[in-house]
Amino acid sequence: MKKITLSLLTAAAVLVSGLAVYWYVPFNSSDPISQSAKDSKPEKGGGEKAGGAHEEEGAVEMSDARVASSGIEIAVAGPATLHDSLILNGILQPNQETLVQVTPRFPGIVREIRRRIGDKVESGDLLAKIESNQSLTVYEMRAPIPGTVIDRQISLGEYASEQKPAFTVADVSTVWVDLSVYRRDLPRVRIGDKILIDVGDDGKPVEASLSYISPVGSSDTQSALARAVVPNADMRLRTGLFVSARLILAARQVPLAVRTSAVQTIENRNVVFVRKGDKFEVRDVELGARDTENVEVAFGLIEGDRYAAKNSFIVKAEIGKGSASHEH
Repeated sequence: MKKITLSLLTAAAVLVSGLAVYWYVPFNSSDPISQSAKDSKPEKGGGEKAGGAHEEEGAVEMSDARVASSGIEIAVAGPATLHDSLILNGILQPNQETLVQVTPRFPGIVREIRRRIGDKVESGDLLAKIESNQSLTVYEMRAPIPGTVIDRQISLGEYASEQKPAFTVADVSTVWVDLSVYRRDLPRVRIGDKILIDVGDDGKPVEASLSYISPVGSSDTQSALARAVVPNADMRLRTGLFVSARLILAARQVPLAVRTSAVQTIENRNVVFVRKGDKFEVRDVELGARDTENVEVAFGLIEGDRYAAKNSFIVKAEIGKGSASHEH
């Protein structure tokens, strides 16, 4: 009986010893699994490296030559005047106060024509010669004012009537812009109000002031005519063409603004692309008040920052391609 008990105790001791060895081995530092787990831990400072890569993705390299060829215009952030305005549509008309229709004094045959449409004339310049049917003598038609011949209704050898203008001469150094003002907006419009006319040639708007508001409205359009006399020394304004005008109702100054065309959206964030050396950097901006041309920047830029004001979508496209260090 004692022998049996001793054998059982010996077997139990061997079993316990084996279990101890079994549980000890996995936690040994030389175990390949535990060593692999150690090796897989991230190195200190990995987050900083990732952050640096993200910042690089927020910029794109673009040479000055590439900027110019892409039509990207660079402007400078700074103070601006924002306008409460009203957009009006209209048409350019000859200034009727500087337009003269030249009519033959007597009916007769056109014997000579000296001026064509588009010719510039001075007061007293010869326009045509007509042989009178009454006296059978030739008399002259001369320009009554300096200007440009904008119409001619006679031809050589034909009969010219005293009932029909032969020439129209206009001084086009000023023109009229006739604007339609809808009835709901009429109470806001006053003579003397400033307007900025968009000619449609991508040039600077032409400034003028309203000089006339018609007391009579149109039953068809439910609008009234508002007119301004517009300087046209550089001949940008061509009568007969449609234009739009921004009528300024109120104005206020803001300390920092950019053009509305400069603001793009990336991942639901408003951004502006700031020029730094040969790169454009993405700047998140907080926007404030705006008008049709400028928008206030409350946060994200400082005065003097140079930014992509026109065709900024091209920079956005380059950013989207991930071009951070070289041009494509």
